[in-house]
Amino acid sequence: MTCHPTNVPAADTLDIPALRAKYARERDKRITTRGQEQYVRVSGEMNDLYATDPHKPSVPREPISEDLDVLILGGGFGGLLAAYHLTRQGVTDFRNIDHAGDFGGVWYWNRYPGIQCDNDAYCYLPLLEETGFLPSKKFSDGAEIYGYCKLIAEKFGFADRAVFHTLITSLRWDEGIARWRVGTNRGDEFRARFVVMACGVLNMPKLPGIPGIDSFKGKMFHTARWDYDYTGGSAAAPVLEKLRDKRVAILGTGATAIQAVPYLGKYAKQLYVIQRTPSNVDERPNPPTDPDWVKSLQPGWQRDRQDNFQRAAMEFFQPGEPDLICDIWTEIARNLAGELGAEGWPELPPEEFMARREVMDYRVMERMRQRVEAIVDDPQTAEALKPWFRFLCKRPLSNDEYYPTFNQPNVKLIDVSATQGLEAMTENGFIHEGREYEVDCMIFASGFEVTSDLERRWGIPVIAGREGRSLYDNWREGPVTLHGTMTHGFPNQFFIGYIQGGLNASVTEMFGRQGEHIAHIIGAALKRGAVSVEAGKEAQDAYVARFEAMEPDNSAFTRECTPSYFNNEGEEKPRWALFRQWGPGWHDFQAMLQAWRDADKLEGLVVKGPAPAA
Repeated sequence: MTCHPTNVPAADTLDIPALRAKYARERDKRITTRGQEQYVRVSGEMNDLYATDPHKPSVPREPISEDLDVLILGGGFGGLLAAYHLTRQGVTDFRNIDHAGDFGGVWYWNRYPGIQCDNDAYCYLPLLEETGFLPSKKFSDGAEIYGYCKLIAEKFGFADRAVFHTLITSLRWDEGIARWRVGTNRGDEFRARFVVMACGVLNMPKLPGIPGIDSFKGKMFHTARWDYDYTGGSAAAPVLEKLRDKRVAILGTGATAIQAVPYLGKYAKQLYVIQRTPSNVDERPNPPTDPDWVKSLQPGWQRDRQDNFQRAAMEFFQPGEPDLICDIWTEIARNLAGELGAEGWPELPPEEFMARREVMDYRVMERMRQRVEAIVDDPQTAEALKPWFRFLCKRPLSNDEYYPTFNQPNVKLIDVSATQGLEAMTENGFIHEGREYEVDCMIFASGFEVTSDLERRWGIPVIAGREGRSLYDNWREGPVTLHGTMTHGFPNQFFIGYIQGGLNASVTEMFGRQGEHIAHIIGAALKRGAVSVEAGKEAQDAYVARFEAMEPDNSAFTRECTPSYFNNEGEEKPRWALFRQWGPGWHDFQAMLQAWRDADKLEGLVVKGPAPAA
């Protein structure tokens, strides 16, 4: 497939200083002193919105008391990939544990109408060559992804070991038995030699802290707990016929809402879409997987595609490299490559290259605003839907039906940017600019606790390492790790996530390589008969110093961005920043880890052994 540059406005047609000032004004009116605190964890009666699994009933069972080698906290892609790589190391005495009713993580919980993967499924779905599975189309439906998660667990033989509908309540290192004692809300005690924190980044729904939210007498639910009993239809057939006489509001216009809004607009009597910050929403060609393309694939094709995606989305193409992805994520790199030529841009000085990339950023975003104007009939609505920020300040999205929905007479956009959110909720609806809008149903598309506040994001009350030290206190000012996966004072504990390592454009590729590294260490420790492995203090300090010395300074860019989870909701001084990255890039980071593993010395780790009897 030939992928051509998109038709963006010419640079000389844009007043970039004026656009930069416009971006700043739009950002400033959305800044709040509450930062991440503008969202609240569900509690009290509101917890009923999330405590009940709408997909599978929680079946009573006897508490489990057992010793095992590894307990993996999470059954989403992070937990699945950790489990897969453990089996590759010959480690089979492990369990996944999750509060969901099955494997899948966010793809288990999220079954709202229209749910699809929002980037290239041939990159996003891991282990395609290992399983022999191929997505049915470029952007897989949620049901297909959920089914694929279960397929991975079944194919590699660990599906029947998982424990579901179970919440972790405590993690305590017991020096006497050199194991983690893990307590749960089901009365379990797991005594695990090793614990892998694969808790995910999209695991804890959040609510906006709207005054009076408890007073609303109508129906409320979060998109991660979609109530088809109320709306009608099902995830497989989202015909929401029960909404035909209902006034519905959905709060949020991010990745979830832009997929659900077209279905709500189609069936609801009245739909209010409540928006603080618009998303940039491109078109979404979603062709079925081409059988001839499948026949042409050679071994290693998925890694090559993932590497191509990484270079396009976060780095830059090699001379003459084609764009294999061809969507909004790779547009800036594709356009630059097309304009500069196959041999041109690698020769540019870094400063000039970044300047040209910034100009292309403005050109692409202007194309996105022109797209809104071309589709949305009402000028005031179109203006409010325009994204006034830099590319990657918010997650780039695509959907063919989102903008046309606002041309329907039963759909109204409620722009709350000037008031930084809804003023209040009442028994009958919500207040905006002093007016009460009566609704029968309020749907929260307010996202997840993608936050540096780990107590909120993980939701585990106690994580205590050596001498009872709290991990939360240990990382109060930011994580301190070796390789982003272990921390001193917390032996036999490992972390998967956006923690002080290399960043990849595909989160599942990042999780998979972290799982590979962790499994190598666990496998090596078990082969040595070790009691524990722990990041040495000197090695950890050296790694942190090296990481920080090479870390790119993205602070100017993030300060320019409209508030989102990418910049800790615009906080000037967050306790610690998410999405920090290894300065020389993803491939350099992986090469460093591979050399460390090849040396087979567990360098920098304190290894104690042999293991005592449980």
